[in-house]
Amino acid sequence: MPSKKQPKIDPGELKATPEEEDFRGKYESGKLGQKLLDNYFSSVEQLVAKANLQPGAKVVEIGCGEGLSTKRIAKFLPPKVSLQASEYVEHLLPHARENNPGLKVTQESVYELEHKNKTFDLVLLLEVLEHLDYPDKALEEIKRTVKPGGYLMIGVPREPLWRGLNMARGSYLKDFGNTPGHLNHWSTTSLIKYATKHFGKVVAKKNPLPWTLILVKKD
Repeated sequence: MPSKKQPKIDPGELKATPEEEDFRGKYESGKLGQKLLDNYFSSVEQLVAKANLQPGAKVVEIGCGEGLSTKRIAKFLPPKVSLQASEYVEHLLPHARENNPGLKVTQESVYELEHKNKTFDLVLLLEVLEHLDYPDKALEEIKRTVKPGGYLMIGVPREPLWRGLNMARGSYLKDFGNTPGHLNHWSTTSLIKYATKHFGKVVAKKNPLPWTLILVKKD
């Protein structure tokens, strides 16, 4: 039987505060930051290729922020593959739509996705999972919307490297290099174990400095 949508989670009980966080900063970094970002999206592109999307496939990016990542993703999707995006923080939606004219961008919580069961061939969850109070529940809800044999791509900071690099540049020293808003921390190995337990088989991975990216096939 198809899985059912999960009961609602009270936003007032969450530690996550995405409304207060700045997700645009990495897109406004210097030359080194831009090079790292280019390498990151090159890895995203390579993993998308491994999903072998066919004409008519449906793709969604969940937690798109201002849509700058969505804009990059749209450039390397295969022809006749549809893309849409969603974001939880209301004030980011106009920017996401402006950056992606003609693209469907909706507001939704990763815990309560506004999609039917078995809708998508590929879901992208880039730098979202580390911000969530209940990452396991998020993966369960995403899994509901993915077609049999479909894929989820997860991107997270690679720990403990991420914290070490923050401390090396003198950032967040009181929090031992932890970026504000990061509630969860995974190494590449621990992320693979976590995704395998909560979603399916990890079929490919990339480690663009300083992140981990994995492509997971639905059980």
